[in-house]
Amino acid sequence: MTLNKFYPLVTIYITNYNYGRYIKQSINSVLNQSYKNFELIIIDDGSTDNSRNIIDRYKNNKKIKIVYQKNKGLNKSNNVALKLSKGDYISRLDADDWIDENFLQIMINNLKKDPKIGMIFCNYFLTDKKGKIKDQFFRHDFRKVKLLDQPAHGACSLINTECLKSLGGYNEKFKSQDGVDIWIKLIQKYKIKNINLPLFYYRQHEENLTKNKLKLFKSRDKIFDIYQKKKQKFTNTICIIPIRGGSEDSIALKKISSKTVIERLINQLILSKKIKKIIVSSPDQNILKFINKKYKKKVLTSKRNFDLSQFNVPIYKTLISITKKMEKKIKIDSVLKVNVDHPLLNAQNFHSSINILNLFEPDEVIAVKKENETFFQHNGKGLIPVQKSKKLTLENEEIYKKIGSLHLLTKKCLYNYLNSKKKVTGHLILDDLTSFRVENKIDFEILKLLVKKNFKRKLS
Repeated sequence: MTLNKFYPLVTIYITNYNYGRYIKQSINSVLNQSYKNFELIIIDDGSTDNSRNIIDRYKNNKKIKIVYQKNKGLNKSNNVALKLSKGDYISRLDADDWIDENFLQIMINNLKKDPKIGMIFCNYFLTDKKGKIKDQFFRHDFRKVKLLDQPAHGACSLINTECLKSLGGYNEKFKSQDGVDIWIKLIQKYKIKNINLPLFYYRQHEENLTKNKLKLFKSRDKIFDIYQKKKQKFTNTICIIPIRGGSEDSIALKKISSKTVIERLINQLILSKKIKKIIVSSPDQNILKFINKKYKKKVLTSKRNFDLSQFNVPIYKTLISITKKMEKKIKIDSVLKVNVDHPLLNAQNFHSSINILNLFEPDEVIAVKKENETFFQHNGKGLIPVQKSKKLTLENEEIYKKIGSLHLLTKKCLYNYLNSKKKVTGHLILDDLTSFRVENKIDFEILKLLVKKNFKRKLS
């Protein structure tokens, strides 16, 4: 393929499954582009609604190729489009979304300025199912971004076709999170660029794949696992479980069904297979005796000094003390701190935090939960919203709640924790279940119900 620097051909493809009520708007938004050098590939992935009747209306349009296939899923359909593409650049448009009439013209104008760009992506509008604009989402200024751990949206990113093919296209092992997959591949070899304009309309409704958080997080974690294998800088992680002991931490030895809370947590850490050693630190002899009897040499125990277990003593002092003792025996490059007050944390969470450390190389990784509610501050005159914008979501104004029970640090970061003013913090987003915290008796009763009901997931 020879790239026409002045007027490159662009392939836009629409993947559709039972979005007959939306697809006409999606198709027409492509045909109405001010930039005319494009081809449109429509892939119907085994729809059972009226989609075919609508798509067939466009079969005589010379710019359009139509593919009807049995249901294959998103990434297999992405690769079908990539194989059929004749364009210098390629972009996916979901059948329930649509693009601004100047989408292609603006994107191409920016690509012309730097032919080394592998991917360019834009901001977008959020709409309800009827297409009414609810919000605008603006990404960071990527000229200033150093930690590339927040992928572009999987749809409506314009990608150099040869770059995408050279990376092997889309990984068909995954049925979702194609944006994460391609992002990790691209940032390691090519430049990326953001256009600070909302140029597509992202429709939100009850059938959106992106509403299924558990499915998305599971796919994300598997993608991280695959690509971190090529960048295993941190392979000697120890895990420290600090427990103050006494009534404050009585949850540790409380039983749910046949297992104590601390057992459930340790069993998940063992399952992760990325933890070199697990150390339980506590001044409470009952906890230490229980661990020694239950796990023998599989899990180490460390009697925590009374002074270090006080509430006003920073936890990093305990972590440093234990790590310095342990590194006399084994090689250590990172330290994972896990608390018992989030007992639904699982092996995949621990696994993924280490993968993030390897993939993006921050100084530390914290667990967070994304908050979508409006937060307020009191300025002395009354409450004012923390987020300044109305009907405008800025990525740099998004609020994340720290889940303190999972914190991964490089050894260097830990040893220089107070002096690390410029430390880079990565993040792992948890779902509602794994971020559940037990703070009181009521929480513990809820925890028992969650485990009993199993929430359609295996927690034990």
